[in-house]
Amino acid sequence: MNFTIKQIAEILEGTIEGDSNVEVSKLSKIEEGVSGSLSFLSNTKYSSYLYTTEASAVIVDNDFVVEQPILCSLIRVEDAYLAFTKLLEFYQIDKMKKQGIEQPSFIHETTSYGDSFFLAAFSYIGEHVKIGHNVKIFSNVNIGDHVSIGDDSIIHSGVHIMSETVIGNHVVINSGTVIGADGFGFAPNKDGTYTKIPQTGNVVIEDYVNIGALTTIDKATLGSTIIRSGVKLDNQIQVAHNVEIGENTVIAAQTGIAGSAKIGKNCRIGGQVGIAGHIEIEDNVGIQAQSGVGKKIKSGSIVQGSPAFDFADWNRSYVLFKNFKKIESRISDLEKINKV
Repeated sequence: MNFTIKQIAEILEGTIEGDSNVEVSKLSKIEEGVSGSLSFLSNTKYSSYLYTTEASAVIVDNDFVVEQPILCSLIRVEDAYLAFTKLLEFYQIDKMKKQGIEQPSFIHETTSYGDSFFLAAFSYIGEHVKIGHNVKIFSNVNIGDHVSIGDDSIIHSGVHIMSETVIGNHVVINSGTVIGADGFGFAPNKDGTYTKIPQTGNVVIEDYVNIGALTTIDKATLGSTIIRSGVKLDNQIQVAHNVEIGENTVIAAQTGIAGSAKIGKNCRIGGQVGIAGHIEIEDNVGIQAQSGVGKKIKSGSIVQGSPAFDFADWNRSYVLFKNFKKIESRISDLEKINKV
């Protein structure tokens, strides 16, 4: 879709220097700008590209000073970075303005859905599903019976949402994710075999949650696995049965959370972290990448290592660890001197 620079300036509440009727049809980095593209400049170390870019328009701060002739038009705003972010959001929303039901697809007759609903081809929706307004469901999505999906949510291709799952408003679930599969529950028998423990609960995902690709969130054995409002999950994360993740917690890729762990709100958890089951991580905790957490962490702590402990202590310990050979040699030399 084409927009004039004047239209974009109105969206961003900016002012124009140059031809306001120039049209742009795509976004680009300033160093890769081509005719018909729109870029932005917020970091002054990239200023030189403004004088060589072929982009048709560039968003800059109000106080930016042009020192050489330029070929592009400028849109001046209070904060170029935030303005470009707003434009990316607008662009994404515009891409999602699909409506209607493509064929072949299947919707059970007992399912209900709201206005501006979109269902792509090759998707399946089971019995007694309730879908809100402006929901977009892309191709090859499978939604089980008695699922609820709130307004303005987006389900990308290849997602599987099992029965009884509850999904809130403004939720984004990326491709390949599985929500509501059986938790890992097996009881050992005396003969060394295992008996499957039925998983009878569900998954509850509250509002404004973003879930990355190929992430798995298991349903509870009893009750619910709960992802609270504002949580952001990266790709390839495992959330086991009966886990609860608090509001606005952010978790990076390849983290695994074992069953019945409770994670507080506003936590920041790095990639490849392992969290043991049945423990509590309180609010505002930071866990560095590749840490192993096996016990309760108090509110406000920052930890690293496996087993994880205080971040400052870990840094001091690491200095000693990486110099261990030298320290060992010095101790050996001292022992030799003492023997003499």
